[in-house]
Amino acid sequence: MQKIISYPISVIYYLCFGLCLAVFHPIQWICLNLFGYQAHKKSVDYLNFFLLKCTNLVGTTYTVKGVETIPTGVPIIFVANHQSMYDIVAMIWYFRRFHCKFVSKKELGSGIPSVSFNLRHGGSVLIDRKDPKQAIPVIKGLSEYIEKNTRSAVIFPEGTRSKTGKPKEFAQSGLKILCKYAPSAYVVPVSINNSWKMVRFGMFPVGLGNHLTFTAHKAMAVKDYDFAELMQLTEEAVKEGINEYKQV
Repeated sequence: MQKIISYPISVIYYLCFGLCLAVFHPIQWICLNLFGYQAHKKSVDYLNFFLLKCTNLVGTTYTVKGVETIPTGVPIIFVANHQSMYDIVAMIWYFRRFHCKFVSKKELGSGIPSVSFNLRHGGSVLIDRKDPKQAIPVIKGLSEYIEKNTRSAVIFPEGTRSKTGKPKEFAQSGLKILCKYAPSAYVVPVSINNSWKMVRFGMFPVGLGNHLTFTAHKAMAVKDYDFAELMQLTEEAVKEGINEYKQV
C-alpha cells in the first residue's frame, strides 16, 4: 500500500529535488569562481539543507546525536556505514562545521547537476573502484588536504551501500591511508539507521515516513592507537549502533 501511495508523492518530491539541483548548480559556480572556497562551501551547505527539506515531503525526519562531542580545530575522519545517497545529504548539512569531503566513485563526478560540480571542485575525491591502485594516491591527497586545512574526510568502508541496512564487511585500505597521512586526525565512527528505507523500492517511488538517525560515537586520536586496534574499535562502534546489526 505504501508503494502505491508513494507514486504521486514521489513525482512531486523529485520535481522539487531536481529543481534544487538545477538552481544551485549556477549558484555554486558563481560562489566558487567569484568569491572562493568559503562562499562555495556555504552554497553547498544550503543546497543540502533544501534537499533535506524536500525529503520532508515524503515524511522523512532526522535525529542527529553526538555532534557536540566531536573535537574542533583538528582534522576529522568520519567512518560510517552506507545505506543510500541520503547519508551524504544529511552529513553535509548536520556536520557542516567540519567541512566534510567524500571519497566517491568516479561515476558521480559527471552528469549530475550540483552534485558532480561539488565533488569535482569542493575538495572531495573520485576513485575508480575497478582500479584499486589509482585510489591510493587520490586518498593520500585527501589525507594531506584535511591535515593541512583542518577539515574532515568521510569514508564508507563497506565500499557500496547496504540495500537492507545490514552492514557489510569493512575494508581497511582507505582508512589506513587516511590515518597514515593525517596523523593529527581523530577518527569518529558514525552509525546511520533507516536511510536504506528511503530507497527500499529503488529510486522510484521513494519510501515514505522514515526516521533517519545519525549517531557520532567517541572520537579517537589516530596517534593514540595502532591501526589494527583503531580499525577494530571503529568497526565495532559503527556496527553496534546499527539496528539491523543488533537484530542479527
